[in-house]
Amino acid sequence: MQKLFYAPGACSLGIHVLLEEIGAPYEAVRVNLREGEQFKPEFQAVNPKSKVPALLRQDGSTLTEFPAIAYYLAATNPQAKMLPEGPEALARAMEVTDYAVATVHMQGFSRIFRPANFAPSEADHEAVKARGTEIFTKGMKTLDTALQGRDFFAGAYSFADMAPFYISFWAAERLKLELPGRLAAHYAAMRARPSVQKVMEREGL
Repeated sequence: MQKLFYAPGACSLGIHVLLEEIGAPYEAVRVNLREGEQFKPEFQAVNPKSKVPALLRQDGSTLTEFPAIAYYLAATNPQAKMLPEGPEALARAMEVTDYAVATVHMQGFSRIFRPANFAPSEADHEAVKARGTEIFTKGMKTLDTALQGRDFFAGAYSFADMAPFYISFWAAERLKLELPGRLAAHYAAMRARPSVQKVMEREGL
């Protein structure tokens, strides 16, 4: 059985939902980031990068990084129809996943919540947070534009919807920001899905 190492409300939320959508057996293992469990030897043996998500597969190997895990799960579970069909839809799925994770999350949200990682001087932290807010806000608008004429990011519901979902969760629930119209509708549709409701309850969100 596969094991997902996650932290409640972290970016691993999207992978957690994807596993529920796929329906294959898995074990969810909680990692307490606030207490530093990601730096302890037990987790380091799973993922020396000290972050979630991490997927421990049945052969004993570990797969890390959100886009890689999302693609792998969708591609190896074709019955769930979470892998977009055709090169155009798949490319768009990879595009939106990478943008949500690498730009909106890592460049935007991380500046807001971890300014010390971007500027050692505390005097610069407010400027770092402000820049993070700019990047994050622009990111939401860009994601909203990507939904023009469609309900889901790759046309049909797929793994492409998982990273934008956790971004929307952070925006709406943590930053208390108003989501743009199409992105708000996407977030509402995601929150209504049984898989999302199950994961949110399990993670205590």
